Amino acid sequence: MAHSESNQNDCMRSAIISAPGYESVDEHWFLPQAWGRQAHAVTEGGRGSAWFIESECGSFVLRYYRRGGLAARLSDRRYLFTGFNNTRSFAEFRLTDELYQRGLPVPKPVSALACRFGSLTYEAAILVERIPGARSLPTCSRVDDEVLWHHIGKRIGAFHQEGLDHVDLNCDNILITDDRIYLIDFDRCKLRVNSDVGAGWKHNNLKRLYRSICKRLPFFSEEKRTRVWNELIAGYHSL
Repeated sequence: MAHSESNQNDCMRSAIISAPGYESVDEHWFLPQAWGRQAHAVTEGGRGSAWFIESECGSFVLRYYRRGGLAARLSDRRYLFTGFNNTRSFAEFRLTDELYQRGLPVPKPVSALACRFGSLTYEAAILVERIPGARSLPTCSRVDDEVLWHHIGKRIGAFHQEGLDHVDLNCDNILITDDRIYLIDFDRCKLRVNSDVGAGWKHNNLKRLYRSICKRLPFFSEEKRTRVWNELIAGYHSL
């Protein structure tokens, strides 16, 4: 993978990794307030930690890493520091870039930042190119189209064939455009060697997605939910 890196010494306070063409990215790019009116908070699925950035350099999505569950009571944004190369932002940047280089429908990664606080903790953020015209599945006007669900299943199956274990596969991480389906947000995800149909991690991904459908699409009747899910599974197994 071709990229530029700066401040990679673990004695430094921060480190940035960037894609070719974005070598000028610095810490200010990761500050929503630095963009002023060019930054707009993501209201759907963003959890208060993501922004759309409209700039002369292009359209981006900026996302901060936040903890969930009980860990968030101690600190919602800080993680144990064990080296910049082990930070969640760097790991997601590299995985997203690998998927992008394989030609899979994912946003192009722009840059990732990790900032140390003391010697034990860090905060992180990632910047990716925004997909033009994309809507999350719950906000898509075609969400009740069963043909669309078949194609969603087929798309997930293609990612699984590549070995992607998407540990947070949910409705908000599926984006729809007029002619394409994307997966996004690969924090803590990984590429696995075992991509057999019966691999347990694949079933776990799908179970998580089904739970998300029940939660994020409450307007679906039980009958409708069953129909779209069956279409998704049929598409998943159609490859």
